[in-house]
Amino acid sequence: MTKSPKSRQPNGASSIFQGKDGRWHGYVTVGVKDDGTPDRRHIGRKTRPEITKAVRDLEKQRDSTGVRKAGQTWTVKTWLIHWVENIAAPNVAENTIDGYRVAVYHHLIPGLGSHRLAKLEPEHLERLYQKMQASGSAAGTAHQAHRTVKTALNEAVRRRHLTINPASVAKAPKVEEEEVEPYTLEEVQRLLAEAIKVRNTARWVIALALGLRQGEVLGLKWEDVDFETGVILVRRGRLRPRYVHGCGDKCGRKPGYCPQKTNVRRETKDTKTRAGKRPIGVPEQLVALLRQHKAEQERERLLARDLWVEKGYVFTSPTGEPLNPNTDFHRWKDLLKSAKVRDGRLHDARHTAATVLLILGVPEAIVDRIMGWEPGKSARMRRRYQHVTGQVLQQTAAKVGGLLWGPEPHVLEPATGGPVSGSSQPSVLAGPTVYVALVGERRVPFLHREHADALVSQWGAGHPGHPVEVEEWDREKWEDKGPDGARAIRDRMPDRRVVHHAHAVYLPGGDRLNIGRDEQWSVVAWEFETELYTDLPVRWHTTRRLGQEVEAQVRGTDKDAVAAAFAEACAQAVYRAKNPSEYGDAEV
Repeated sequence: MTKSPKSRQPNGASSIFQGKDGRWHGYVTVGVKDDGTPDRRHIGRKTRPEITKAVRDLEKQRDSTGVRKAGQTWTVKTWLIHWVENIAAPNVAENTIDGYRVAVYHHLIPGLGSHRLAKLEPEHLERLYQKMQASGSAAGTAHQAHRTVKTALNEAVRRRHLTINPASVAKAPKVEEEEVEPYTLEEVQRLLAEAIKVRNTARWVIALALGLRQGEVLGLKWEDVDFETGVILVRRGRLRPRYVHGCGDKCGRKPGYCPQKTNVRRETKDTKTRAGKRPIGVPEQLVALLRQHKAEQERERLLARDLWVEKGYVFTSPTGEPLNPNTDFHRWKDLLKSAKVRDGRLHDARHTAATVLLILGVPEAIVDRIMGWEPGKSARMRRRYQHVTGQVLQQTAAKVGGLLWGPEPHVLEPATGGPVSGSSQPSVLAGPTVYVALVGERRVPFLHREHADALVSQWGAGHPGHPVEVEEWDREKWEDKGPDGARAIRDRMPDRRVVHHAHAVYLPGGDRLNIGRDEQWSVVAWEFETELYTDLPVRWHTTRRLGQEVEAQVRGTDKDAVAAAFAEACAQAVYRAKNPSEYGDAEV
């Protein structure tokens, strides 16, 4: 009887055996190494059932998510540094890599750097986000860290250093987008009137009238301005400078303050999308301002003589260099203070311009071209930038009322705090007389005398010692000389409510500054008192002043919500006062 040959496992099959040391060993083929040989992973256990289960688990992982690549044992720190400097930096835009580096070096590495990459869990990330916010970081900062680590770990999964991305499982911090309050037409006119007094007047007119982004305005060159057709061509954006030491890091200062600093970043870049590269029609008044600005720049060139650097930019320093975005930001804050207009971001001017296009009823396709929004994203961007103001609501209500009721009598709404005598009055859409309520330094025009009298009576009761009276203007005179013309004439009483305020100022070290005013107070505000009025339950922000103090401001119609938000605003202001660089308050 012949002896049958010993059976043999097929190539690549897993194997289990007991070694001379008494332990059980298993080998599982999970792929192919870089040199082309099979990648077989070894597992050791004390008993046969344990090794059998371990081999089967590794086979399941290989067949489902895959097994992480053998080789270097990465920590979170070593992987993030490798990813941001060697993978991301050569392939993303300058502003993007700046955001990645802040998240990596300021938040992720200090908080998670010591973890082994393969051992990182979603809970580690979630605890980091909570700790960041508890330390004073905004929810948006924590969310930026989440997006960055998710992108970095996605790359680790693609390269098989990880099998799953824990950041895809972790819950991202919730960010509630603060509702932007666009500037009113009155505020825009005050800003434009003040802009005439400062250098680079046309720069602020372009922002408020056309809604160009900061980088787009500062990146404009004279070759982009067609005076004959009245068109500006947007095709590039100004980049924020990135400085390195020119002294070999001997001065002991930050690179931005080094006397021999060197900018290592290009001045401009092309627009990110095809929609961003666009022609924009320019009002005649702005064309005239640009002509005047070009003449003034020529005088500056003659004055600077050999110091002038000719680069062709529309808006420059006194020596021809392109404007620094940080300097431009501070000039905007100066303009707001000079015009006595409420504080706001420079980007709020873009929201204002988009809202003006909505008020004017400009078709959506034209709005998208002017603002530079891509077709696939334009609806979402319009929702974000075009704010339904009181004027839009009034125009819409008037159209609905005209359609449904026609010329029927219109019932006047009583003002908050008391009725209006003779509350039923036919609506006069084009009467010869405009009744102007003079309240303090404001003129509020009405179609009906009853409204003007009621406003003067109620506003004057709360503001003793201020001028209050009703003036009768010829309608043509008002439309010619009155602010906003016929659009400002009201067919109802303005809204009035109690608005609660809270305010505090902190010195750079975080100490509270005594400003000689109650930190919380309430005022009765009418909707035309834009510096006092808000219809939101609560809104707050912190701002760094020119003197480096940090200001916390809260206001809203809900007193309890204002008190709660004030504590949060003060906490952020203290942290911002101590850490100016994290909010872009200090040059880098």
